[in-house]
Amino acid sequence: MERIWITGFRSFELGIFGAKDPKVTVLKFALKKQLTTAIEEGVTWLITGGQLGIEQYALEVGNQLRTEYPEFKTALMTPFQDFGQNWNENNRALLGTLQASVDFTQAVSQKPYQDPGQFKNYQNFMLQHTERAIVVYDQQVEASKVKFTVQAIQNYQKHTDYGLTLIDFDRLQEYSDEYAETLNDWE
Repeated sequence: MERIWITGFRSFELGIFGAKDPKVTVLKFALKKQLTTAIEEGVTWLITGGQLGIEQYALEVGNQLRTEYPEFKTALMTPFQDFGQNWNENNRALLGTLQASVDFTQAVSQKPYQDPGQFKNYQNFMLQHTERAIVVYDQQVEASKVKFTVQAIQNYQKHTDYGLTLIDFDRLQEYSDEYAETLNDWE
C-alpha cells in the first residue's frame, strides 16, 4: 500500500473565488494527470486535508478516479475536530459533501482548535502516514502558509525516503497549454 498526500495553495491564494473559475479546470486537469500517474505507479490512497483549494480539488479528482481505479481510496483528514466551522455556509457544505464522499475521514486531534501546534501535529501525522507528496506551490508567493508544509517535507526528507513533487506556476502554465491542446483536439 502506498499513500500520497496532495496539498498546496488555498483557493484565495490563487485568486479563485468560485467553482466556475477557469483556473479550477486547469488545476483539476493537472491534479488528474499527476494522480493518475501516481495510481499507475502503485498509489492506493490519497490522503489530504479539507482546505479550500488544492486539497478539496484533489479529493474531487480522486473521487472521480475511483470509478476507473476501483482499488484506489480517498481520505480526508482534518487537523482538529471543528475544522471549517468558521467558514461561510457554502464552504462548510462543500466540506461536508467531501467528507461524506470519501472512503475515510477523521480529525487528527479529537479536540476543537486550541493552538497552532495542532497544525504541526497534523503535518507530522500526514508525513508519517504517506510515502510521498504532491504540493502545488510556487516559492514566489511568500505569504502562503504552504511554504511551512514544504519546509516540513524537506526536513523530513533529510532522514526518511519520502518523495516530493512540486508544481509551480511555470508547470501549471504547461498544464494549461496542454489542456488547451486537448480542447483543440475536440474541435
